[in-house]
Amino acid sequence: MESLFLNSRIKLSQGLLFWREAGVGTPIVFLHGAWTDGSQWVSVMESLSRDFHCFAPDLLGFGESDFPDVHYSIDLQLESLGELLRALKLEKVYLVGHSIGGWIAASYALKYPEQVTALVLIAPEGVDTEEQVHRRQKMRKVVKRSPFMFSLLKLLRPVAKIFGVEIKVEEDWQLHELMLQFPTSCELIFQRQQPEIEAELLQNRLYSMEMPVLILQGGKDAADAIAMTRAYVQLIPQAQFKIIAHAGHDMPFACAGVTAGEIRDFIKGEV
Repeated sequence: MESLFLNSRIKLSQGLLFWREAGVGTPIVFLHGAWTDGSQWVSVMESLSRDFHCFAPDLLGFGESDFPDVHYSIDLQLESLGELLRALKLEKVYLVGHSIGGWIAASYALKYPEQVTALVLIAPEGVDTEEQVHRRQKMRKVVKRSPFMFSLLKLLRPVAKIFGVEIKVEEDWQLHELMLQFPTSCELIFQRQQPEIEAELLQNRLYSMEMPVLILQGGKDAADAIAMTRAYVQLIPQAQFKIIAHAGHDMPFACAGVTAGEIRDFIKGEV
């Protein structure tokens, strides 16, 4: 039997927030990754909605939610999430977050631990590692690169190859186009002032996390994502950790069945 999905919007202080909803029972709130929206959770929710009441908002500045002309921050997303939970009268929830959604979920759990029963983090952002610093620097350069520069680099590639230099034009072009589609993620991850970003990173706070935590990581994900996940594992000593060997970064979408199964087993183990 297919799950019945409800699509809803609510007016919050910063604008309209859109969410998908399915199922009944214990509430789970799913927070999407940096380069997508709440639709990435539809297949996971279809599986879990038989046992749980599932909610997947499009974060402010993503998908079908409003794109207000404001300064985006993790704190702003926490404020919007809190408003949504209060409007839905959800006093205590399981939070599941992927990528930047993991950063927001962990931040919310640290700020409002009485509202979060347990936490599932999938390849979470939000801590500094050497790989992440290099990634942030690369993203700043790539997003500023003009189409003319991409064309020029493509022309220079054969010459560069003679000297043993590899120019990854297609890979950088795909990253450039993806980032242009998700300006809010760009602002949150690397286009703000560095002191502001550092103030919202979690490596100095995760040690105080006391609730049950499950951390999932795709074995075929990028090195910087794996490094951030391992930092979370080291900083939350009681966290359960599992690598899904065949999964990449898009685990909630490409490996929805496995993801849903891990979430279900974790929650049932905590009940």
